[in-house]
Amino acid sequence: MDNLTLHPHTVRVLGALIEKQALTPDSYPLTLNALQSACNQLTSRDPVLSLSEADISSALDELMAQKLVAERIPAGSRVAKYEHRLNYAWNIDGARLAALCLLLLRGAQTSAELRTRAGRVYSFSSVDEVETALAALADKYPPLVEKLPRQPGEREARWVHLLHPPALAVSAANLAPQGGDAALAERVAELEAQLALMLQRIEALETQQASA
Repeated sequence: MDNLTLHPHTVRVLGALIEKQALTPDSYPLTLNALQSACNQLTSRDPVLSLSEADISSALDELMAQKLVAERIPAGSRVAKYEHRLNYAWNIDGARLAALCLLLLRGAQTSAELRTRAGRVYSFSSVDEVETALAALADKYPPLVEKLPRQPGEREARWVHLLHPPALAVSAANLAPQGGDAALAERVAELEAQLALMLQRIEALETQQASA
């Protein structure tokens, strides 16, 4: 596996394919329309995007060129469907694939946040299992994730994926507030935690409505 830097839209498409393989296996692989809906969800996404069909198609072209996604045309159908191939390309599945998926879809997160937000994508038994999966991803060559230094106001360090490093792999030391700004950092961390809780509640309500 060579060094790989993907466009942010491409990162979202790849993450959505991984997620839907776990959540909606009966409708996987995904059509272009289904993939667009998955990428543009208002929940479980950070940031929320509004990708066009052209954006999705361009991302798929990039992923297929890297052999990370394959196109399938089922017998008797004219509609192409798409599936990721990370289990073949990068030899990752299970806990490692789930951890990477969540980082692709929601950005920097702590191990505890990853376990809480995994939901039906993967049932992590403990934070230690999350850490083990992340460590395995970080030990690959080149690494797929990295652990950032813990910032002021945070109890735990956050992990980031490295498929779009310009925005995500910035050293936390360069972003850390100085001096009197520590209180502001703590307040921001508190608000982020509250927002995460609200999003989890929204997801639970959506799941209940879908199963009703």
